Amino acid sequence: MNVYLALFIEFFQIGLFAIGGGPATIPFLMDLPNRYDWYTVADVTNMLAVSESTPGPIGINMATYAGYNAAGFLGGLVATLSLVLPSLIVIVIVAKILDKFSKNMYVKSSFAMIRPAVTGLIAMAVYGIFRASLFTDANGNFHFPVLLFIACIGIYGLMNIKKLKKLHPAFWILCGAIVGIIFKL
Repeated sequence: MNVYLALFIEFFQIGLFAIGGGPATIPFLMDLPNRYDWYTVADVTNMLAVSESTPGPIGINMATYAGYNAAGFLGGLVATLSLVLPSLIVIVIVAKILDKFSKNMYVKSSFAMIRPAVTGLIAMAVYGIFRASLFTDANGNFHFPVLLFIACIGIYGLMNIKKLKKLHPAFWILCGAIVGIIFKL
């Protein structure tokens, strides 16, 4: 299959079924490395770290990254546009008809039924990130990232101390980046 067509199909499907925004795309993005060599699961965790400190949703950032890795600039463009296209189509359709049916019992029920699915997708994303970030091998062996995670939880607990609470969030992001770089070397 043509790489551009594969990028279009995969990211169109992700855009279509990842209801709930960027975090809901993560389970789909974690599955792609099993089928394609566009990026690795480790790339997803790295991209999550970068995305949390830069503007832009994770799904779009990963689509651009995967497309660029697979087929250069045009691949990045195809993957990014395919991820956004389903939302654009749905928004246009919904805007046309939702006003007419906003009080309809079936429409209200449909939106109420989507909420648990979105919650499930986000929970799977959290689990996938947690597992990929803390355990470095398939056997789930105890490694340093678990200790770093525990240290971060401890530091977060200290945030009630007034001096630490006054520090700008950019300081904490910078500290995290420095620690990550040190332990990556």
